[in-house]
Amino acid sequence: MPAVEFAYPRDELARIAEAALAQARTLGADAAEVSVSEGRGLSVTVRRGALETLEHHHDKGLSVTVYVGQRQGHASSSDLNPEAIERTVAAAVAIARLTAEDDAAGLPEAQRLADPQRVPDLSLFHPWALEAEAAIELARACEAAALAVDARIANSEGATVSTQAQQFVLANSLGFLAGYPTTAHSLSCSVIAQDEEGDMERDHWWDWRRDPLDLEPAETIGRSAGRRAISRLGARRIPTGTYPVVFDHTVSGSLLSHFVHAASGGALYRKASFLLGKLGERIFSPLVTVLEDPFIPKAPGSAPFDDEGVATARRTVVAEGVLQGWFLSTYSGRKLGLPSTGNAGGAHNLLVPPTHDGREALLREMGRGLLVTELMGHGVNPVTGDYSRGAAGFWVEGGEIVHPVSEITIAGNLLEMFAAIRGVADDTRPCHRYRIGSTLIEAMQVAGD
Repeated sequence: MPAVEFAYPRDELARIAEAALAQARTLGADAAEVSVSEGRGLSVTVRRGALETLEHHHDKGLSVTVYVGQRQGHASSSDLNPEAIERTVAAAVAIARLTAEDDAAGLPEAQRLADPQRVPDLSLFHPWALEAEAAIELARACEAAALAVDARIANSEGATVSTQAQQFVLANSLGFLAGYPTTAHSLSCSVIAQDEEGDMERDHWWDWRRDPLDLEPAETIGRSAGRRAISRLGARRIPTGTYPVVFDHTVSGSLLSHFVHAASGGALYRKASFLLGKLGERIFSPLVTVLEDPFIPKAPGSAPFDDEGVATARRTVVAEGVLQGWFLSTYSGRKLGLPSTGNAGGAHNLLVPPTHDGREALLREMGRGLLVTELMGHGVNPVTGDYSRGAAGFWVEGGEIVHPVSEITIAGNLLEMFAAIRGVADDTRPCHRYRIGSTLIEAMQVAGD
């Protein structure tokens, strides 16, 4: 992609947003919010050295939410022509007039909106002047490095190179108008290893960055994918029992993901969360503190304001195990009688300070138990916190990995698991939105042989 690729100047997106707001007022809306965006990208996949897919995309869109009293209507369009904008706004107003009143509906309070004149530059936009041929060669180099790791790498699921750029403007009838561009670039590779008995195992590796200069080299990603696949050969089940478990840093973020879902306003006001009534209580081990920082340069979850224009802020969500706050939008906050926390659209970068230097230190502390490197299935009940998922990884004896493990299930309850955390390593990667290292849980049920 060329370094400058957008078809619409930013001030043109702003003009479109303002025209839509004016149209909403003309049609009788009491308040309105408009988002206008444009995105372009290139994605290439190579398998066994041959080009499998090549995709260019150029998307644009308009999203309009209007309020007629306490009635809300929403409409969207991928056409930014004036006539299409008028039709879209008219549709949103017509929908609002037909919906029921909702006391929680409406724009955020003006004082909670970010200052459009003081939006910080978080270094989220780094275009990659990557042409299709260069992307193909990069994917080939990544896959070739994986295949060269070992003669037992028998097949490939391919290597993919992707580069995306987007810009948007968000405006509302309170006078807020701001936006910024972002980029997202990634490299990934997945291969299959096969042993002499014909048993096969697959694994992968990947990297994602705002700035292409920060990506791991293609050959490094390929070699990591190959080595991970080889390491899984000879996997077997283990006896059913209760064991300590280390969640590798590649899967430990899922623990935070389950926490965020349960601590989000939508689950709370619907009373569909195992964290109901837990604010101010200790829900994690005292070793665990969870920080939210939307202002980390180049990070995947960084944003100066949320999807409603509400200013984001650094905060402590969990302090030494004690739950300090929720993840709320304007609507969910009003349903709960609380202010927005600037989380319309989800949590921002979450960070868990480590207690151990590296995964190896956790394995030594565990001594004997299970290291989980892959999770399968969706066996998590967000209402009760009951947890049961397929897993694969490695068996550990004397603090050292002794053999790979597959075809097992790990089970527990998330509140009990959170409370049983005995250590967090410092092996996080900057490509993760939820930065929690490998995590030791004192005991879980493991179903094997």
